[in-house]
Amino acid sequence: MRLRTTALKEMKLAGNQITCITAYDYQMALLVEEASIEVILVGDSLGNTVLGYDSTIPVTLNDMIHHTKAVARASKSSLIVADMPFLTYNVTIEESLRNAGRLIQEGGAQAVKLEGGKPVANVIRKLTELGIPVMGHLGLTPQSVHQMGGYMVQARTFDQAKNLIEDAQILQESGAFAVVLEAVPSELAKLVTERLSIPTIGIGAGNYCDGQIQVINDILGFSSHSPRHSKQYADINAVVLNALNGYAQEVRDGKFPTSKESSYIDSQVLNDLLADKDL
Repeated sequence: MRLRTTALKEMKLAGNQITCITAYDYQMALLVEEASIEVILVGDSLGNTVLGYDSTIPVTLNDMIHHTKAVARASKSSLIVADMPFLTYNVTIEESLRNAGRLIQEGGAQAVKLEGGKPVANVIRKLTELGIPVMGHLGLTPQSVHQMGGYMVQARTFDQAKNLIEDAQILQESGAFAVVLEAVPSELAKLVTERLSIPTIGIGAGNYCDGQIQVINDILGFSSHSPRHSKQYADINAVVLNALNGYAQEVRDGKFPTSKESSYIDSQVLNDLLADKDL
């Protein structure tokens, strides 16, 4: 049975940590599902991890729909949340509704995520009124990386921290079912978590949040370097590279394929082909 957004609030009330991870394709989503992780985020981080961009900004709505479809085909129980990419929700209400609707209807997501506080409150309110669940995202918001001056810890000053707390409360009042807190001081994340009735999901925000999310490439060792807030649980780069080197060397040495990997044609068919003068 598919996990619903209401279950996350129940987990917060029960004091149970919420596990979240990104996934961008069918095979990874199958593995995430098997690991019983509650939330799969089809993040616009696929711009960096899959498409080779240096930020999330070039990612399009069609990119997100394409990858969300692949994840949705694999996942039967995790809650699938799809990121709304840059300039797909901070435009008109009508266009925001249409874009979010495509991620749900075409992509197969059960919810969308968008970045920002007060400026996107009206969009969140309208989306949730029409039955589209919304996850918020505060702190380091990658779509605003140029304005922020880079990927760095946010809300360090009194005014910045106060604004973040107020924005979190606004997101809750607007109907968001959860909020991601990225790259904010852990004590600030604790304050926000205690003040909200909806779950907080941390990434680089300490261990006081109601759950955690990581980019799957970082924890599996696909990335060239892991962020400070991440932990590498495997070195898949080394495993894959070793396999590729082994394959390439065996092909060059004539060791692959062997008779074991080959299939055979019936001897009579082969004789007939050899005897056919038209060939």
